[in-house]
Amino acid sequence: MSVWGELAKNQRFAEGRHILDLFAADDARGTDFSVRVGDMVLDYSKTNIDPDARELLLALARDCGVEERRAEMFGGVRINETEARAVLHVAQRAGDDAVIPVDGVDVMVRLRAIRARACGFAEDVRQGRFRGQGGAITDVVNIGIGGSDLGPAMATLALAPWHDGPRVHYVSNVDGAHIADTLKGLDPETTLVIVASKTFTTIETMTNARTARDWMATRVADPAAQFAAVSTALDKTTAFGIAQDRVFGFEDWVGGRYSMWGPIGLGLMIAVGAQNFDAMLAGGRAMDAHFCDAPLDRNMPVLLALVGLWHNQICGHATRAVLPYDQRLARLPAYLQQLEMESNGKRVDMAGRDLDRQSGPVVWGEHGTNGQHAFYQLIHQGTRVVPCEFLLAAQGHEPELAHQHRLLAANCLAQSEALLRGRTLEEARAIMAAKGLEGEELDRQARHRVFPGNRPSTTLVYPQLTPFALGQIIALYEHRVFVEGVVLGINSFDQWGVELGKELAVALAPLLEGDDAEAASKDPSTRHLLAYLRAYQNA
Repeated sequence: MSVWGELAKNQRFAEGRHILDLFAADDARGTDFSVRVGDMVLDYSKTNIDPDARELLLALARDCGVEERRAEMFGGVRINETEARAVLHVAQRAGDDAVIPVDGVDVMVRLRAIRARACGFAEDVRQGRFRGQGGAITDVVNIGIGGSDLGPAMATLALAPWHDGPRVHYVSNVDGAHIADTLKGLDPETTLVIVASKTFTTIETMTNARTARDWMATRVADPAAQFAAVSTALDKTTAFGIAQDRVFGFEDWVGGRYSMWGPIGLGLMIAVGAQNFDAMLAGGRAMDAHFCDAPLDRNMPVLLALVGLWHNQICGHATRAVLPYDQRLARLPAYLQQLEMESNGKRVDMAGRDLDRQSGPVVWGEHGTNGQHAFYQLIHQGTRVVPCEFLLAAQGHEPELAHQHRLLAANCLAQSEALLRGRTLEEARAIMAAKGLEGEELDRQARHRVFPGNRPSTTLVYPQLTPFALGQIIALYEHRVFVEGVVLGINSFDQWGVELGKELAVALAPLLEGDDAEAASKDPSTRHLLAYLRAYQNA
């Protein structure tokens, strides 16, 4: 029997077992089923993975070549085979002595030069050496989308306690409301705009960039002088009017959703400064070292990935909820939606064959305690099991509000305990009887208060959300995605699924302006919707 088959057999046995039984059988389970990287701890003991299942999962990782593929990635091999590219986002945070060859050329030489230029420009902005027409820069507007927005926007919010530079804002949506609301109240004469688009052709980004330039031109004689770009298309950035010393490129071996460690993080560099940005890189680098060096059975990214594979591919739980009990990680679930679903939301393997099992799960979530008053009802009492991933810092950044952080932590631990333990019908009946109910009404009310329990969760805890800890967290999830992709046999580093809709959007735009001949070629539903929109837009 294959390892997959053995895992399926183990899961069938586990279906009738309560996770609490695993704790009863092993007093040390809480520590044995947790793993540490420095001061960061991942607890995965509140899952129905027993020692046999863990050994099978580790065997699966070995059989699928996780260790070999990991060495290839860090060694600059072109493991993104559909695009013939290396996968070297890890190089962006590598140490000063790192040497990473691609086709015999050390990529770190150019990468360090670009990083130095970007950090130098960020410090010029922060110190007032780069100025707008009206003086020192007070606000920065980063215009991007997808990986050019989600990562740096998430990290900028996460590191709010370290903000001591200009205010940094992020615009992504082509909906005019986004840029209009962002620019409202800003001073064009003291605003810097960063346009983040590798090709400088992304339709949403370039539309917003032109809008921002027009807005700035109402008050600034040379608006392009207050623009910078993160792009490799020097001809297009020059045509836009941006001087080359304010253009920062990155290589094709850095995917958009993995790019916040480099020039795409320019807005973050300006917000928190080079020293704190470097601390975030150091956190990612520490997780890289752990991922490369730790044995698989004590390897945090590997174990987090194997837990995910157990829940999705073995147990059939189609979603996972990411639940940071950390207000400043409010954008982490959205960031991970792209990281995980764009990476592992595939339907064919590396050879182009249809997958014989489900690919990546649906990833979603919200920060606590807000989610408790929204969707936790479904998590606790719904008919579907949703594995949950809690994140929690031991300390907040507001010592005068330490009592509130203790309440936050209590809520986080209580939710994972409630998912684990649940509440039996007998317990619910006792509660209702104490309230004076009896007979059929007691039974009816009690049934509404039953919690099935036996629902899995993991908890990631860390001392405090610092730049270093944030780097660890992001790198942890990046490597988790990599491991899951290798086990599933898919390419986690392309994203062909985003192309078709973009192509059709370009073709549809003229139809909204009245191209009846082309509209006739569309399906009846699209024609009907086009007619509706045109009627109101032209009224």
